[in-house]
This record gives sequence, C-alpha cells and structure tokens, in this order.
Amino acid sequence: MLEGSCDCGTVRIELTVTPTHVTDCNCGICRRYGARWSYFDPKVVRIIPPEGATTIHKRAKRNIEFHFCKVCGCVSHWCVPFEYPRMGVNMRMFPPELLASLKVEFCDAASW
Repeated sequence: MLEGSCDCGTVRIELTVTPTHVTDCNCGICRRYGARWSYFDPKVVRIIPPEGATTIHKRAKRNIEFHFCKVCGCVSHWCVPFEYPRMGVNMRMFPPELLASLKVEFCDAASW
C-alpha cells in the first residue's frame, strides 16, 4: 500500500498498486498545476478526505474534475465522472523517493 497526502495532511491517498511511470503533461492546466500524473482504475485508489475537505474545478473542455484540498490548495487527483474507469493521481503527493524512482513520460498535449 502506497500512502500520500497534501501538504497539510487533510487529503490522503492510498494506492493498492505501484505505478511504473508518471506523465509530465504540458497542457495549459497541467503545466500550471505542476503535477506529475499516474493513471489508475478508481478501484485501486482510496481518497480519504473528511467530508467537505476538497473543492472541485470542472474543466469544461474535457469534462474533467480536478480535486483540491480546501485547506492548503494542493491538487490531489482528477476524474471524469460517468465516462470511463480511469483517474489521474498527482504523484507529487507521495514521498519524493517514490516519485524519483518512476520513469517520466512527456505528454505534448499543448500541441493537440
């Protein structure tokens, strides 16, 4: 089990699988967030915020919901409700040594 959290610890994430890589995406929103994403079936991800601990920014272009801690503002994950079983988890929420061990794949979404 891998465990990560936002800066203040209010939002925690547990993963039952270890990713092999992270995606460094240069689209407008990912570039600004500074996140490195790994993608999972939601069944292997457990998000543990207290009731009302996160806020959601819905990006209309792609129907993606980005989730943030209301206390410290860290982006924790994204999901696409009702479309397909995949979500992105910000691996910067996990210990630096885990992030350093993962292969980085660049996604040139800015050119799409």
